[in-house]
Parts: sequence; structure tokens; C-alpha cells
Amino acid sequence: MADEKQNKDDFTAQAAERRTGLASEFVDFLKDNKKWWLAPIIFSILGLGLLVLLGGSAAAPFIYTLF
Repeated sequence: MADEKQNKDDFTAQAAERRTGLASEFVDFLKDNKKWWLAPIIFSILGLGLLVLLGGSAAAPFIYTLF
């Protein structure tokens, strides 16, 4: 019975903590697991995705001049 109360207290303590965002979770993952080589890959993929999204908008003529 005491073990269940301890588990419930742990759960409520974790639920009361401030939620973190996706970017901060990713940075914490990189720090904890020493996977800094993933950062340039993720940023490159996000940059390409941004170019694809902007390629279908009014900014397309300006993007095409970059290449």
C-alpha cells in the first residue's frame, strides 16, 4: 500500500513540473546521448523543407535566383 502511495506521489510531482518544448527536448537528447552529429542533419532537412514550402508561394522567384 505504501508503494502505491509513493508511485502516486511521484506521478503527481512529475505532472506538476513545467512542460518542455520539442526543441528543448531535442537539445537535451543531444546533450545526454552525445549525438551532436545529428544537429546538422536535422537543420539541413528543416532547411530543405522550408525551401519546398516557400517554392510554392509568392517567394518562389526569389528562391530560384539563389540557385
